[in-house]
Amino acid sequence: MRRAVGALLRKDLLVELRTKEAVPAMALFSISTFVVFHFGLDRSSLDGSLAAGVLWVTLLFAAVLGINRLFVAEVEQGGFDGFLLAPVDRTSLLVAKVLALLAFLVLVQLIAVPAFAFLLLGPSPWQALPELLAVLALADIGLAVIGTLVSAIAIRTRARDLIVPILLLPLLIPLVLAAAQATAPLLALDGAGPLPERWLAILAIYDGVFGLIAYAIFDFLLED
Repeated sequence: MRRAVGALLRKDLLVELRTKEAVPAMALFSISTFVVFHFGLDRSSLDGSLAAGVLWVTLLFAAVLGINRLFVAEVEQGGFDGFLLAPVDRTSLLVAKVLALLAFLVLVQLIAVPAFAFLLLGPSPWQALPELLAVLALADIGLAVIGTLVSAIAIRTRARDLIVPILLLPLLIPLVLAAAQATAPLLALDGAGPLPERWLAILAIYDGVFGLIAYAIFDFLLED
C-alpha cells in the first residue's frame, strides 16, 4: 500500500506542478479576499474573534477551489478505471488524495497566512505562531479528509462545482467553528492568550471520526 500511495501522490504533485491549476488559484483567492477585508472593514488591524473568523472563512473558501479539482484528472483521463484494474488496496487512493490536498493547503497557507498578518493584524502578529501552527495542522487534516470524501462523492455528477460546496460547507461548520475559537485567543489585541485545549481536542476528534467514515465508505464510492 505504501508504494501505491507514494506513486499516486507523486503523480498528483507532478500534475499540479505542471498545470498549476489548484494552488495558484487558491493562493490568489486568499490574498484577494484579505485585500477586500482590509479595505472593506476600514480598520487598521483586526484582533480576536473577528480576525480568526476572517482567517478561517477565507481559508475554507479557498480550499473549496482545490477540492473541486481533486479528482478531475481521474475522471477526464480514465484514472478511475485504471486504478480499479490495478492490484492495489483501494484505500491507497484515499490516502494519496488526502495527502495531496493536505500538501496543497499547506502551500497555500505558507502564502496566505503571512499576507493575512501583513494586511489585517497588528504590529506584532507572530508571537502566537507555534500555537497557530498546531491549530492549522489539525484543521488542515480535517479539511483534507472531508474534502477528499466530498470530492469523491460529487465528481461523477454533472454539477460537481455546485455539489461540492453544498455538501462540504455544512460538514465543515463544526471544524471551522472549533478552529476559529482556538485561534481567537491567539490573536487578541493585548497579546496572545493560552491555547484553548478543548477546541484542539474537538478538532482532533472530528478529524478522527471523519477519517474512519472516509475509510469505511471509500471503496463503495469507487464502485459507484
